[in-house]
Amino acid sequence: MTSGEIRRKFLNFFEKRGHKIIQSSSLIPENDPTVLFTTAGMQQFKPYYLGDSDAMKDFGSLNTATVQKCMRTSDIDEVGDETHLTFFEMLGNFSFGGYGKREAISYAHEFITKDLGLEISYVTIFEGSHGVPKDEESKEIWQSLGLTNIREEGIGDVFWGPTGSGGPCGPTTEIYCKNVTGKDVEVWNIVFNQFYYPGSREELLSGESGKELKPLAQMGVDTGMGLERLSMISQKTPTIFETDLFNGFVVTLPDNLPEDKKRVLADHARSISFLISDGVRPGNKGSGYILRRLVRRILAQFDIEIVKNSINWVTEKYKDVYRELDGVLIMEVINEEWKQFNQTLELGMKELDKLENVNPESAFKLYESFGLPFEIIHDEFPNLSREEFDKEFKKHQEVSRSGLDQKFKGGLADESEETIKLHTTHHLLLAALQKILGKEIKQRGSNITSERLRIDFSFERKLTDGEKQKIEDLVNEWISEGFEVVRKEMKKEEAEQIGAEMEFGAKYPDMVSVYFIQDKEGNTISKEFCGGPHVKNTNELGKFKIKKEEAVSAGVRRIKAVLD
Repeated sequence: MTSGEIRRKFLNFFEKRGHKIIQSSSLIPENDPTVLFTTAGMQQFKPYYLGDSDAMKDFGSLNTATVQKCMRTSDIDEVGDETHLTFFEMLGNFSFGGYGKREAISYAHEFITKDLGLEISYVTIFEGSHGVPKDEESKEIWQSLGLTNIREEGIGDVFWGPTGSGGPCGPTTEIYCKNVTGKDVEVWNIVFNQFYYPGSREELLSGESGKELKPLAQMGVDTGMGLERLSMISQKTPTIFETDLFNGFVVTLPDNLPEDKKRVLADHARSISFLISDGVRPGNKGSGYILRRLVRRILAQFDIEIVKNSINWVTEKYKDVYRELDGVLIMEVINEEWKQFNQTLELGMKELDKLENVNPESAFKLYESFGLPFEIIHDEFPNLSREEFDKEFKKHQEVSRSGLDQKFKGGLADESEETIKLHTTHHLLLAALQKILGKEIKQRGSNITSERLRIDFSFERKLTDGEKQKIEDLVNEWISEGFEVVRKEMKKEEAEQIGAEMEFGAKYPDMVSVYFIQDKEGNTISKEFCGGPHVKNTNELGKFKIKKEEAVSAGVRRIKAVLD
């Protein structure tokens, strides 16, 4: 069975059982600053488990199913072996009070054994701890379905979540099947979101924070099954790289390339393609930093033509499933990164070759001076600690931030009609920058007069002409749509929770003013901490035009723009 057939079969199975099929959300989670990437199918459904959103109102059903793009970087050093990836697709069915453990387990059992024809090797249930009792109900359900090999495991293995700094979580039951070599492999994790935990998973496991699990008003079901791993079991291949998801590309690479390098290229090409298509751009922070590491790692090891072929393979392979993939844009971004990196790569590699040993300080110096990311240095010196390298990196960022704090104190020159128009345009421009270049874009300064606006923002490179045009077009589109500009007062804590943009380095009182710009369907275009003043409607603004884009300092760009 091909991976495409598995995708379709899974969605059809749950659609026939009353689930609303929802498109994959972006790899960059919306309104969830607690995580860098979408790591699981449930990410976009968090508010429904917490009772903050109404599934019936939004989906017309309490049950949904998705094939979700996911990105995890915790195993990035393991990519190249038989099973680890940074990008993968997760099949999942979800319920927000629509059904419970019996239906969730029965659905999974039926799909695995009947629709896919696989034999379940064994299942796991939660043994009980941290004030949560043993999951006897799941055990009884599995027994009623004829399973006898039911293993009890602890909170480290069969209690999922929370993600980020807090969220829904609960006990799980996992399904294992044997691969072609006879090894048991976990294929499906069924999570019962029964609790909310107000801290990280690390805090939950350590038990040292004093925070407690709180029962949710209703239990939710959240399941996840990796398409790549399931394809490996179904297609009886020893590794995920021999499934139809990868094999067509890997076999085209030169025979003299080591197998692990082929796998790294195949994996990173997928991650890079989807990240760029979801708006991430190479940078020195957050998701941009991850993308830069992935891009530079393959640029350092492969000819640009091979990289281009790998991107073409990804876009061709996935174009019918993920329409957002834009091969031209992806290569435009990679080429821009290549221009920057190529200038220093040769010098950096020569310096790297001279070293007999490397420590976190010298490794960071190679990154700072020549742009060599951790992975390239680690490939030469496997004993280099990522944790220690990241500490050096963080130390450098704190020093840079401290310098920037002192530098920017922009604002409005006056409150004339033209200045006010440009002030509102400034909000739209920041929103457009985040939409086109990535959510990690942050304002680093501003200055607005009656003639022009100026915004300084975090970004590592010169914008392409195509990007500037897209930004102009988007701002003008929002202006022509005539969106209302609304001011609301709220507690600072509430404004922070909804992700309102804050002025870099500013201190705010307990009650703050937040300006919202929303489209006619109620979707938020922009929300910023701001004292105003602003126009009442974007149709008052005129035509937006970027006049200049330039570097201000390392990692900070400046745009000057006007209204005609």
